[in-house]
Amino acid sequence: MVTINEILSRRVTNIIPSKEKLQKLLQSKKKLNVYLGIDPTATRIHIGHAVALRKMQEFVDLGHNVTFLIGDFTALIGDTSDKDTERPVLTYQKIRENFKNYKKQASKILDFSKVKVKFNSSWLKKLKFAEIIKLCQEFSFGDFAGRELIKKRLNDKKRVGLHEALYPVMQGYDSYILDTDIQIGGADQTFNMQAGRTLLQNLKNKDSFVLVTGYLTGTDGRKMSKSWGNAIWLSDSADEMYGKVMSIPDEIIIEYFENVTNTSELKIKNIAKALKSGVNPMELKKELAFEITSQFYSKRVATKTRNTFEKSFKEKDPEYSLEIKTMKTLVETIAPYTSLKSLSDAKRLIIQGAIKINGDTVTDLNYKIKKGDRVKIGKRTFGTLI
Repeated sequence: MVTINEILSRRVTNIIPSKEKLQKLLQSKKKLNVYLGIDPTATRIHIGHAVALRKMQEFVDLGHNVTFLIGDFTALIGDTSDKDTERPVLTYQKIRENFKNYKKQASKILDFSKVKVKFNSSWLKKLKFAEIIKLCQEFSFGDFAGRELIKKRLNDKKRVGLHEALYPVMQGYDSYILDTDIQIGGADQTFNMQAGRTLLQNLKNKDSFVLVTGYLTGTDGRKMSKSWGNAIWLSDSADEMYGKVMSIPDEIIIEYFENVTNTSELKIKNIAKALKSGVNPMELKKELAFEITSQFYSKRVATKTRNTFEKSFKEKDPEYSLEIKTMKTLVETIAPYTSLKSLSDAKRLIIQGAIKINGDTVTDLNYKIKKGDRVKIGKRTFGTLI
């Protein structure tokens, strides 16, 4: 069972207004209203999102009232908290399509038998214009315009849609309707979550808390993002997941143990000591990859995946062949084995010099694969044309 101390420290970068006040509230044994909101602007969830989902499950384990909120209405506006341009406006149809796989993926972390699922369109679309105006009166436009990325866009003479200023108001209203005690979200959501605190304080005279989870670094050392192709997806196959973890930079091994696994804090400290003492990082990555794959699949599957990895990558002995016709170009050949499984993703990898054939880097998109060619995609995928 997770402890209060672990809830307030592990995977947490900030608590507003303070850790001490939230600790006191949790120790009171009061059943709290906790929620995490996700706008279904994409079809997949990566393990960076899973950091907040795992925090959410900890509150489930302690018996609190936990809500998984689907921002089907706020997704119509588009949150630009971590973007330097406007988001494209989505239709309800597209939002519904994106949500189809969300619950299935999140179920790998959240016990939905103990979690409420709600859609914020059920209350936001009922708001009358006069009510929206009243809500807006609780906020300053200067605060919104002063946000770092918004300020940068304004300074760069880029368009900032007036509707974007309404996003924090709408998210704040979510928190108000749910009578929130604790809202969970990433650091980029801090401003929006603070809007919820403002409405609860001003309209209900209630103090609430914002629990901020950290970013997870992607496989290339940057923040994990679907836009940069550096994500480990919950929908990845066990082989893909294991292989991607093995490809992360050595310096973020501990970060992954802390944020993605349930490994005890004591063991993580010992792993950190081992890393500093000169233990081969590859061995620690194997342990990490096995732990992560076990959590999202099973130990049996993880064991099989580990054995496949050892054979296919350590021994450089491909377990499979690329069953393709000799007339196909390099782009067409590798597309099915890329993270996005698309021609555009394949082209990007080739241009970046991530593809080797018979040991040589190839950048020619129209290179014709020949029988017997050995293909290497990044650090993970090997194959021989038969």
